[in-house]
Amino acid sequence: MKTKIHLSVVSHGQAQIVSLLLDDLKMVATENDIVVTLTLNIPETLPFDIETFPFLIRIEKNAIAKGFGANHNAAFYKYQNDSTYFCVVNPDIRLNQDPFPALLTCLNNDAIGLAAPMVVGENGLQEDSARLFPTPFKILCKVFSGGKGSDYEIKNEPIYPDWVGGMFMLFPREIFEKLNGFNERFFLYYEDVDLCARLRLLGYEVALCPAAKVVHDARRSSHGSFRYLKWHLTSMLRFFCSVVFLQVFWRKFSRVHVK
Repeated sequence: MKTKIHLSVVSHGQAQIVSLLLDDLKMVATENDIVVTLTLNIPETLPFDIETFPFLIRIEKNAIAKGFGANHNAAFYKYQNDSTYFCVVNPDIRLNQDPFPALLTCLNNDAIGLAAPMVVGENGLQEDSARLFPTPFKILCKVFSGGKGSDYEIKNEPIYPDWVGGMFMLFPREIFEKLNGFNERFFLYYEDVDLCARLRLLGYEVALCPAAKVVHDARRSSHGSFRYLKWHLTSMLRFFCSVVFLQVFWRKFSRVHVK
């Protein structure tokens, strides 16, 4: 019996690259029972017919643009009872292989609440998608060091990082529900950090499974704009001032200093 997976994709006027992702999902649909909720965060015309795909595509249109977490939460709660797993996928993700068998194997372990694939760029180089929780000190070090280096070495076996980037996340439905989804106070940036922190505070692990691999086809140069910088700084400050940050920081600090 196929596993039913609900994929949530949000388009910000990115219908052309969404169509590439949907074409890739045709391969996945042969082995998995998938359904896609495509949220159009701003008005746009789709260059494809959703009826031509071998899986169900549901279109949601926003009257007012929402943030990352709010869009995925809306997709989840509208259809939360019709799937076993919930998958958050960025529109600029490409699939050269089916990542779900390896991810579902990771999630067979009840201690794991979230599974993510290895993310590589179009050049095949591994992206820094698995990280330690940020701290103000680490942010300053990163700024002055030029932001080089990775927090984790990823080889062939699963690793259990503090958090993974929100470009591709697979959850058991009941875990995402237990988390109450993303914190919608984060419009963009740090919602993935916050969610992984809350997941860990509930006693679950975050797993990155190298046997599953996806390609990040990053094209959004607008992320260098002042508006995105403002969102980034606002979200960073919101996280560092949150009870969640204080709890995970204290937990890690206490473990380091326990004799």
